[in-house]
Amino acid sequence: MVTRKDVADRAGVSSAVVSYVLNNREIVKEETRQKVLEAIRELGYQPNLLAQSLKTKKSRQIAVLINYLGNPFEAGLLINIEQHAKDRGYFVFFQTYKQEEEDELKGLFMGRVDGILLLGQSLKPQVVAHFQTLGMPIVSVLKPEGAELRVPYVDVDWEDEMVKVVRHLQQQGHTRIGFMGGGETAQHYGVRLQAFIHALGETGCTWHSEDLLDGEGRFETAERVLHAALTHQSALFTALVCANDLMAAGCLAACRKAGVQVPQQLAVAGCEDILMSSQTDPPLTAIHYPRPQIGEAAMRLLLDTIEGHTVETPFFSGELVVRRSTEVSETDRSTGIVR
Repeated sequence: MVTRKDVADRAGVSSAVVSYVLNNREIVKEETRQKVLEAIRELGYQPNLLAQSLKTKKSRQIAVLINYLGNPFEAGLLINIEQHAKDRGYFVFFQTYKQEEEDELKGLFMGRVDGILLLGQSLKPQVVAHFQTLGMPIVSVLKPEGAELRVPYVDVDWEDEMVKVVRHLQQQGHTRIGFMGGGETAQHYGVRLQAFIHALGETGCTWHSEDLLDGEGRFETAERVLHAALTHQSALFTALVCANDLMAAGCLAACRKAGVQVPQQLAVAGCEDILMSSQTDPPLTAIHYPRPQIGEAAMRLLLDTIEGHTVETPFFSGELVVRRSTEVSETDRSTGIVR
């Protein structure tokens, strides 16, 4: 069995330095750290995590609350979240979040995890306070809707991103723009809705509350809801921004079923730029969300907090990727097909 001393001998350092590297201590020079990591890889060293947990009183496990694993956006985040945790010697387990079962988390996580990573959920203040009292850090990927929670988060500035989308749609001739939201329990979509409403005000558009549709974050629900609105001609907007790309894809399907041309009769945009967004018909305009960087940064923030390192909350910006679901050709403009 490969020991910590074997790693130290291979890297030409002391066993204490190997321990510092394994515990991600900042006192180790980067050159030395890389030598130790290379020795670990070459020798296939596996630290005794059980012994470490007994000594440090830490489980080296992280709980990640998810909303809907069927959403490729979340799955893409989780890949990078899990990989970074693994690289730091932590295990991750995923727990589907249900608002009505939130209080049960206090018993479920007690003594089992060292920290909690949210995917935008707005936990009740008393639940957050309970974990913070226990010294169990909480970090969120995506901004929680409840600003009073004081939970650190890593996200893009949604107000800036929504301004980009609305201005693009204005340039395409749209003055009334609707929004497909994600339901009351999908709280991080509420952040995107408020940012969208703010962007309308910033760009001189008027918000009409009847232009808000609830797609529950799902492809099939968004398709059904928009199809009903198009069939009954109750949709007065000429462009629609969807809180996630799954719902945007569902809206494209609803338009095909109803015989509504995209983007000539209805422009559709998403908010995440998942892989399928470039493959829809027509390809979907969307805010490109840097999932690998944000997922890794959020886990790093959580683990650094657990390990007592100096932490800084990083800032990220998105990018509007314009595709054919919103961009009308000059031919269509000249024929007056845009309503």
